[in-house]
Amino acid sequence: MEQRVMLLTGASRGIGHATVKRFSAEGWRVLTCSRHPFDSRCPWPGGAENHVQIDLADPAMTKRAIEVVRGKLTGGKLHALVNNAGISPKTEEGGRLNTLETDMRTWGQVFNVNFFASIVLARGLQDELAAARGAIVNVTSIAGSRVHPFAGAAYSTSKAALAALTREMAHDFGPLGVRVNAIAPGEVETSILSPGTEKIVEGLPLRRLGQPEEVASVIHFLCSEEASYVTGTEIEVNAGQHV
Repeated sequence: MEQRVMLLTGASRGIGHATVKRFSAEGWRVLTCSRHPFDSRCPWPGGAENHVQIDLADPAMTKRAIEVVRGKLTGGKLHALVNNAGISPKTEEGGRLNTLETDMRTWGQVFNVNFFASIVLARGLQDELAAARGAIVNVTSIAGSRVHPFAGAAYSTSKAALAALTREMAHDFGPLGVRVNAIAPGEVETSILSPGTEKIVEGLPLRRLGQPEEVASVIHFLCSEEASYVTGTEIEVNAGQHV
């Protein structure tokens, strides 16, 4: 059988790390993108040769990376693109950056990574995605639909824009046979949790943090044949935080 291939941005930690492990366990070949070089401690096969070091905050570098990715594909097919990379800058004291305090350079960096990179990569690899009748998953956030106590204004608005972009992409990529969906994680137990998150968790219907592996499972579902008639949707993965 043909081995399926996925391109994942933001693979070095948290949800991205768990997603690589899940897809690798399911037999996929995973191409990873990160601003960091490949870490030899990562427990998945073929990691170094399947890794593309790229700073998505630099649009020119993102465009150049498309050719690098294309050169790593076999048979010109990409079965899944998962736009997971995201940044949420803080104040020097580690606090939330609001609309009054965030400088324009920071706004630009956040939107380049969290929003523009997703459409640049999808457009650049549309032929390969169409050839595989593949899937795109954009990772948004619970912060895209409300003011969050820790997520900054630039992060939140970029994720809201990514949710809207998902609908637009589903409409435009559908005729190519490519499905486009999003997931909106809530409070997931990763290294970037802010102090005070436990107060949010107390008010969640499920009363607990999510695990990266639980988010990775939803991403895998959306990229699988089990979701073959699902496109243009955003799945909340947040213990009911949105209700």
